[in-house]
Amino acid sequence: MRLQKIQSTRTNNFKDEQMLEKIQGVWQASQPHLAQQQGAVYGVYHEYESDYKGDYSLTIAVETDGEDADHLQVDESAAYQVFPVDAADEQGVIKAWKTIWKQEEEGSLQRAYTLDYEKYSTDGTKTIHIALK
Repeated sequence: MRLQKIQSTRTNNFKDEQMLEKIQGVWQASQPHLAQQQGAVYGVYHEYESDYKGDYSLTIAVETDGEDADHLQVDESAAYQVFPVDAADEQGVIKAWKTIWKQEEEGSLQRAYTLDYEKYSTDGTKTIHIALK
């Protein structure tokens, strides 16, 4: 799957005091482009420094079949574990990420730290896709 980059930021969940502002800012800056989007929207986590405690990049993206140079390529043959997000819960995405981190700490989730993504489908469903080793 080929994703066109809209906006990106680099942050850290634990060491960056402006992490929330950066994440909210990249989503807000993407809104003018996303308003005209017909398909799913993606929040892509990539360029990991180490694990979930290190720096990473977050890129807002949409599917494309164009040949634009500024894109991310999702390896659809890679193994992913999909975590559903409770779309009715305002904190659903955060709760899902906390579940992911807990499973990793417990050793029941072996993350590859290549490219993970949140998918926001047009029907309102939300899922988080975690690349596996």
